[in-house]
Amino acid sequence: MKKYLLSKNGNFYKANLHCHTTISDGKLSPEQVKELYKSKGYSIVAYTDHDVLVAHPELNDENFLALNGLEVEIRDGMLTDKDRVVGGYYDKNKQRLKVCHICFVALSPENLLTVGYNRENYIYYNNRNYRDKVVFDESKADRLRYYTPECINEIIKDGVDNGFFVTYNHPAWSMEDYRDYTAYNGMHAMEICNYSCFISGYEDYSPKIYDDMLRSGKRIYCIGADDNHNKYPAIDRRSDSGGAYTVIKAEKLDYKSVANSLINGNFYASQGPEIYELYYEDGKIYIKTSVADRIYLNAGARRQEGVFDQDGNGVTSAEFTVKETDIYVRLTVIDKYGKRANTNAYFIDELIK
Repeated sequence: MKKYLLSKNGNFYKANLHCHTTISDGKLSPEQVKELYKSKGYSIVAYTDHDVLVAHPELNDENFLALNGLEVEIRDGMLTDKDRVVGGYYDKNKQRLKVCHICFVALSPENLLTVGYNRENYIYYNNRNYRDKVVFDESKADRLRYYTPECINEIIKDGVDNGFFVTYNHPAWSMEDYRDYTAYNGMHAMEICNYSCFISGYEDYSPKIYDDMLRSGKRIYCIGADDNHNKYPAIDRRSDSGGAYTVIKAEKLDYKSVANSLINGNFYASQGPEIYELYYEDGKIYIKTSVADRIYLNAGARRQEGVFDQDGNGVTSAEFTVKETDIYVRLTVIDKYGKRANTNAYFIDELIK
């Protein structure tokens, strides 16, 4: 019997789940972001401006869905705005400080809560203009953000408990390492590719970090996202729009259907290659894709398999044996340009039960 890992029914929708506008430090208005992303074939954008959730229901139409969201920063060495160094992330000795960024995407259009809000601190860029519109938890409005796993996990839990899809962002740009990110618990997903950081020169295509997370016991998904700020025009090679995204398979383009697909992992991350079908049957995992150069299986252990283009016509499908000794399986599709699509990880005890 087939177990569909991307549901058999529904439609594929291209989504950017990490986005900045003029409400924080982006260069385009929410309306301009919509038009840019629609021109690139996107159906969904999660508006995740820094530290304030501002909903944009006016942008919704039959072909476009705006998701509510925000991005929260927890920075080493910064507890209040007085500790902020404008234009950088440096301590008094000019040493680079670590930072943790987390996106919260609301799972309901009625959810307008700004997670991690502080009535006096952490409001900056243009979003100061939106303070009087912010919905927040009064009981936690004076909480400071300490760069500790305990504080970060508390903020993650607040997001999950209050109905958000929570993602851990751009670990390379954040200067975090294994000791840091494996101490964070409770998120739904991590960015396997953050395009804004990647195109800037950071190693933020991060499959190794995804494996670190999985092998440390976390059962999380992976997404691709732009984290766009649009400093450069769309025709510029340095543009940070359209380079990494999440393809969501949902029953239809409405908030409830898309939210259900996010929670259930009914999506994949991509920089270009497409995945049409993914299922498990009788001890094997099967995938059908756009034309690729090669397709890999990662088993979470010292076992890899690959199917390669041998005749110049490309490969469009693969099947791999799943072993009970594997920890999990996840697939990577690589096209002739080196662009990748990544499936979520599927743990063996759940896959074969």
